[in-house]
Amino acid sequence: MAITTQERPQRWDQPFGLFMTDQDVDRLLTFPEISAIEESKFPAHCSLKGILKNDARVIKYSAGDIVIREGDYGNSAFLVLDGSLKVVLFPGLPGEMLGRRTIRKKTLWQAFKQLWTQRKTPEVRDVKSQGQHSLVRATEALGSSQVFLQDVPAILDKNKTASLGKGALFGELAALGRTPRTSTIFAETDAELLEIRWQGLREFRKYDQGWRRLIDQRYRANALNAHLRATSIFSHLDDKDLQEVADATLFETYGKFDWHLTYNKLQTKEKTLGIKDEPIIAQQGDYSDGILLVRTGFARVSIDRGNGQQTLTYLGTGDFYGADEIFRAWQGDSNVSLRVTITALGYAEMLRVPSKIVEKHLFAYWSSGREGFRKGALQSSVESRRMQDYIDRTLTDGALLEWAVEERFVNGTQAMLINMDRCVRCDDCVRACSAAHDGNPRFIRHGKTFENWMVANACMHCADPVCMIGCPTGAIHRSMSGGMVIINDDTCIGCETCANSCPYSNIRMVSIRDDVGNFITDPQNQKPILKATKCDLCADQISGPACVFACPHDAMRRVDFRETELDENTTGF
Repeated sequence: MAITTQERPQRWDQPFGLFMTDQDVDRLLTFPEISAIEESKFPAHCSLKGILKNDARVIKYSAGDIVIREGDYGNSAFLVLDGSLKVVLFPGLPGEMLGRRTIRKKTLWQAFKQLWTQRKTPEVRDVKSQGQHSLVRATEALGSSQVFLQDVPAILDKNKTASLGKGALFGELAALGRTPRTSTIFAETDAELLEIRWQGLREFRKYDQGWRRLIDQRYRANALNAHLRATSIFSHLDDKDLQEVADATLFETYGKFDWHLTYNKLQTKEKTLGIKDEPIIAQQGDYSDGILLVRTGFARVSIDRGNGQQTLTYLGTGDFYGADEIFRAWQGDSNVSLRVTITALGYAEMLRVPSKIVEKHLFAYWSSGREGFRKGALQSSVESRRMQDYIDRTLTDGALLEWAVEERFVNGTQAMLINMDRCVRCDDCVRACSAAHDGNPRFIRHGKTFENWMVANACMHCADPVCMIGCPTGAIHRSMSGGMVIINDDTCIGCETCANSCPYSNIRMVSIRDDVGNFITDPQNQKPILKATKCDLCADQISGPACVFACPHDAMRRVDFRETELDENTTGF
C-alpha cells in the first residue's frame, strides 16, 4: 500500500506580511530599536531576520486612519518607523466614530410591530448603503480595510491626546496578555509602522534582554499594580506595600496562545486524555510556594480520584488560589501541601506572588487587629471552606461542570443551555429569534449534549472572545454597556476572520440580498458579498433574549456554568 508523506506544517508557512522581502528586513535592521537587538542570541531556527520577515509586516497609514481601537482584542504590537500618531486619552471617541454599532432599545410599539413586518427574503440589506460606508476605506494590504476618522481637528479639540513619534512602541501588553486595548490611537500624519504579531514579540522578549526588560517594566508600571489592587486579598494595601508585592510577583504563561486554532482537533481525542495534555501550573501534593492569580485565560482545578482526576471548578481572569495553604503553614501546620492540581485550559497567563511576600503583607499583622490585614486572613478561610465544598462533591454532582470544562464552554458568559427533558421541540425560541432579527434567526437549535442538557449553537459572548482578534475594521466588538459581543453590519467587510476564529462555530457568513431578493454582488468579481452574523443577545429588545422570553416550558436559560445551579425537580435549572 502506498504511503503519502508530507512535511509537518511550520509556523512560518504563513508569514504575517505576504510581501515582506529580504530588502525590507535589511532596512528594518537600520532602525535603532531593531539594530540594538543582539542577533547572536537568537537560535538558527528562529533567527532575528526570520522573525522580521515572517512575524512582522510594514504597514502605511494615511492621516486619520485608526491603528488600534479602545476595547479591541489585539494580537500584535506596533513600532513607529515614521510619522506622527495620536493617543486619545479623554473623554474618548464615541463608538460610532470607531465603526461600532449603536444599540438603541426598541419601543413597545416597535417590539409589537416586528411581529407582522417580517421579510420573506433572508438577509436583506439596504442596497444603497452597501459599499458606501464613509468610515471604511481600502488599504494597500491585500483584501484589507481600515476605519478612519473624518474630522481630525475637531477630535483634537474635544479630546485630551498624547503624541507618539518615531521609535514609539505600543500595544505589546494587550498583544501578549490578550487583553482589551486601553486607548484609541490614530495617525495624525501619514505614517509607517512595523506591526509585530504576538509570536514574534514573544521571541523578542525571550531572546533579547533589552526587549524583555522594556516589556516587563512597562507591564509592572502600567498594569500589574492595577491587577493586584483589584484582587480582594491585596485591595487593602497602601501604595508602598502594593509596590513591594508587585516587584516580587513572577510572570508565568502556560499553554498555547492561539488555542482556538487547534480546539476542533482536540475534540477528536478521548475526553479522558484531555486533562493529561494540559500544562500543569501546580501539582496536588506539592509545596505551595505562593498565591496564583489568573491574569488572562482559564485554569482547571482538579483532584485525584482513583486512577483519574475530577474537575472541581475552574479559575478565570481575576481569580486566585493558594492563600489557604500558605495561611495554614504560617499558623504552624507542619504538613501543608496543595490539595488540588491546577492546569491551563488552552492558554493561561498567571501571576505568582511568593509565600514570604504573602506572609509579610497579609498575615504578619493578623494579631495587630488592623482590619485591612485581617481581611486577607479571613479571605483564605473563606477560600478553604469553599474548596472543601467542592472536594466533598460526588462525581455525579460535578459531572455537568466536568463536561463544560472539557468542551471549553466555561469560556461563555451567556451559553444557551437547554433542558431537553422540558423542551417539546415547538421551535418557539427559533421563531422568536427570527422575529427579533427581521426574519433571520441567529442561532441553530442543536449542539453538543450531556445527558438531558444541550448547549445550542448560539454565540456565548465569551470571556476570552478570540473571534474579535484580527478583525480589520473592529466590526465585531463588545458593547459599551452589558459587554455583549456584537457585529456592526455597516463596517463588516466579510473577511471571515471572526467566523474562522470562533472555536464553537457560532458565527456564520451569509450572502446578503436586496429588498427584491437578488444577491448583492461585488462589481469587481461578481461574487456575492458576505456578512458575518451571530446572536447579539437581542441587545435592542426590551424583553432581553427573545429565545428565553418565548420558551413556554422554561426549558432554556442563558448561563455561566460556574454560577449555575441545576435543579430539574423544580424549575428545570
